[in-house]
Parts: sequence; C-alpha cells; structure tokens
Amino acid sequence: MHQKAVDNFLNKGYSCSESVVKAAIDEGLIDKEALNIATSFSGGMGSGCLCGAIAGAQIVIGYIFGKNKTNTARVLAKEFIEKFKETHKATCCRVLTAKFKDNFQSKERKLHCVNMVEFCSKLLAETIEKEKTKIN
Repeated sequence: MHQKAVDNFLNKGYSCSESVVKAAIDEGLIDKEALNIATSFSGGMGSGCLCGAIAGAQIVIGYIFGKNKTNTARVLAKEFIEKFKETHKATCCRVLTAKFKDNFQSKERKLHCVNMVEFCSKLLAETIEKEKTKIN
C-alpha cells in the first residue's frame, strides 16, 4: 500500500492526504467516495495544522473501524499519533515542514513530505492488519 501512496503523491497529482486515502481505495479497503473527503485535509487542512498524511490515515481508520463497526477507531487513532510522534516528534504540518516555509511549493518540500506519506501509509497498513487479526 505504501508504494501506491508514494506514487500517488509523487507522480499522480494527489496531495498527501489524498495519496494515503487513494492507496486504501486501490487496496479495496474503503469506498472511492472517501477520496473527496481527503482533499480538504491537504497541507494541514489548508492552515498548516495536522499533517495531511496523518489525516488521510485517520480517515481510513475511522472508515474501517468507526461507529457501528468495531468502534475501536479512537484507540487506533491515538496509537497511530503516538507512533508517528515517536519518529517525527510532531504532527503539525507547519512544524514538519518549517524549513520550507518560504517555498512550500518547492520540489525539496515535496520530497520531504513523501517521507510522511510513506511512513503513514506503512503504519496504516500495519494498524489495519494488526486489528483485523484481532477481530478474526
């Protein structure tokens, strides 16, 4: 799944949040309508807040494990954030991309952000697999 997310981000014109969600769609994990939801979470929801790759992963977690399903989405969401912070120390897009603040559209920033897309999509796949193993 992570290679699809990276390809979506680098080569197919999808934003960070869209790339993670699109990879989950392509894997048959969620419905294609979820892609539209992911758009507004790009670039820290347009304000530089939560990293879009994290937001995309959280959309997928909620879709698969939210209300009337296993209802463990909040627990998984918290664990996801904690694991992300262990590696990246922050979840805020503005903080994660601070060295690119003068040129957010730069190739260098995009290459930096692909690391978040890859990390989040890998962690998402691990989270889904681990939780589905518990359910089955």
